[in-house]
Amino acid sequence: MADIQPFRALRYDPSRVSPADVVTQPYDKITPALQDRYYAASPHNLVRIILGRHDATDNPANNVYSRAASHFRDWRQQSVLRQDSQPSLYVYSQRFTLPGGVKGSSPQELERRGFIGLGRIEDYSAGVVFRHEQTLAKPKADRLDLLRATRAHFGQIFMLYEDSGQVESLLTTPADPAIAVTDEYGVLHRVWPVSDPGVVASVRSAMADKKLIIADGHHRYETALNYRNECRENQQCAADSSRPNSAPNDSPYEFMMMTFVNMNSPAVLILPTHRVVHGLPSFSEEDFRTAARSFFDIDEIHSSLDSAHATAILREAGRAGNAILAVTANRAFLLHHPNPKAAEIFNGLSLRQQALDVVQLHKCLLENVLHLSEESIRNQQNLSYIRDPGEALSLVRGSSGTPANVAFLMNPCPMTQLRNVAFAGEVMPQKSTDFYPKLLSGLTIYALD
Repeated sequence: MADIQPFRALRYDPSRVSPADVVTQPYDKITPALQDRYYAASPHNLVRIILGRHDATDNPANNVYSRAASHFRDWRQQSVLRQDSQPSLYVYSQRFTLPGGVKGSSPQELERRGFIGLGRIEDYSAGVVFRHEQTLAKPKADRLDLLRATRAHFGQIFMLYEDSGQVESLLTTPADPAIAVTDEYGVLHRVWPVSDPGVVASVRSAMADKKLIIADGHHRYETALNYRNECRENQQCAADSSRPNSAPNDSPYEFMMMTFVNMNSPAVLILPTHRVVHGLPSFSEEDFRTAARSFFDIDEIHSSLDSAHATAILREAGRAGNAILAVTANRAFLLHHPNPKAAEIFNGLSLRQQALDVVQLHKCLLENVLHLSEESIRNQQNLSYIRDPGEALSLVRGSSGTPANVAFLMNPCPMTQLRNVAFAGEVMPQKSTDFYPKLLSGLTIYALD
């Protein structure tokens, strides 16, 4: 069962700092330019903790993690960060406009609502928390070092649950938000603390039978899981060392901060992540077409298409099944209706996984047509992940330098496919989903001490 708890969040004191100057996008979405912007915005911007600058003189005693811990300690002592007086759940609303190229060109405003609380960290084998993507060791090592140094969670894991709207209705509030921030993408983020014990109890009860799918935050979730196990083994970390290490308890490290959102909400938006392949020593458009015909039916289309036209073609073709658009410098191919005779390349993958566009792309085109190894794909040696289809097209057309070899434009993964794969205990390739908008870091903070 899902164990959800209220907590006394640490929050920026708005009398000391402007929330808009100190909260950030998730650490893995902070580009070098955005990092510079955050550093300039405020000396108390959270980037100094979650993605601080490295220095050539860093050493074991003074490094990005020790500096993060020092900033966190100082900001608490200076009351820049203040702890709420009552344990609360935090209603979290994000009002946003669809990014360009999604569901047509006319702007459409949506509001995604959920709530922030503590969720018990569960092993995947417990059947409570489900993943849908693979993770890499390097990002988890970095986040583990930060968690060890600060003993705090500064951003939330994005968790999906499923119901008819009951939980959301329990958290309706007429009060003014405690936090209102518009981010760099024009998304309005608002937060309301809800501390009424009766409401909190009702929400906890309604959530108890839910299964949770990690939408965003796989690396941070598995980092928290590793840290929990580390603390269980280390009696100095345990709140009650007399309990058996294997027995779940209510020590702070058994929980982490999560935002819970109903997957049935029409405002839960999944964007595609396109792939751009570059730097192949010998790439031929005609050889690619010939090899790809072993795996798909192929229609050649006019190569001058723009991102809106590409999106429309994919959306229409996707109604009939798998559809991938491959664009090179001079040609464009719509790949559809996979060849069932190619089934042997999906060894070990279920029919659910094989039905995914992104699995068809990786196994058929990246690995067997372009001959990229699984390791090179994981390391992004010849592969870039791009959200904006216009940017992907520019890269293969050489608008900003040497043209890339080929761009693969995708439809978004439907929620039903993600749900079915995750609940079956299976995973997709990395970057299979891109939930929009992202959850801001620093709205609430969960300190273990």
